[in-house]
Amino acid sequence: MEAFLTSTLVVALAEIGDKTQLLAIVLAARFRRPIPIIAGILIATLANHCLAALVGERASFLLDGDWFRYIVAGTFILMAGWTLIPDTLEEKDQKIGSMGAFASTLISFFLVEMGDKTQLATITLGAQFKSVLWVTAGTTLGMMIANVPAVLLGQKIIDKVPLALVRAIAAAMFAIIGVWLFIKTMT
Repeated sequence: MEAFLTSTLVVALAEIGDKTQLLAIVLAARFRRPIPIIAGILIATLANHCLAALVGERASFLLDGDWFRYIVAGTFILMAGWTLIPDTLEEKDQKIGSMGAFASTLISFFLVEMGDKTQLATITLGAQFKSVLWVTAGTTLGMMIANVPAVLLGQKIIDKVPLALVRAIAAAMFAIIGVWLFIKTMT
């Protein structure tokens, strides 16, 4: 249960202001069909994060030892710094094409999430908890918590939520987890 709850919290916070959240807003504005967009986000995230959690879990078995736990802790601290840097959705990322809402969302979310901070967090969580199922379930729920409101409320959220404050809180959470892992590994 710790893997599920931690994964949900980490990704929900990391996703605020992330380029995939911005993509959700762009898709919602373009298609104005929330159900296919939400379904596309869900399936793309399940596929992407399942693979990421699996990579993390397998890497943890290959790299078992205190030194690897220090790397995982350091990764969380690096994620804290990365979270403070605002994402933008570049012009090249906005090309959606002539596909429908579901297909456009599925493909673009899967691809934009590659190498993204939430995917790297999922790999790290998979390595820490060694549970593909609970990490995937948690990170996917975290993505949905952050992105469903973006699809449904879009620009209204951006206008009202102070993203700098949310990024600072998310960064603090990553830093706390990293420090906690360092301390836990030292004892």
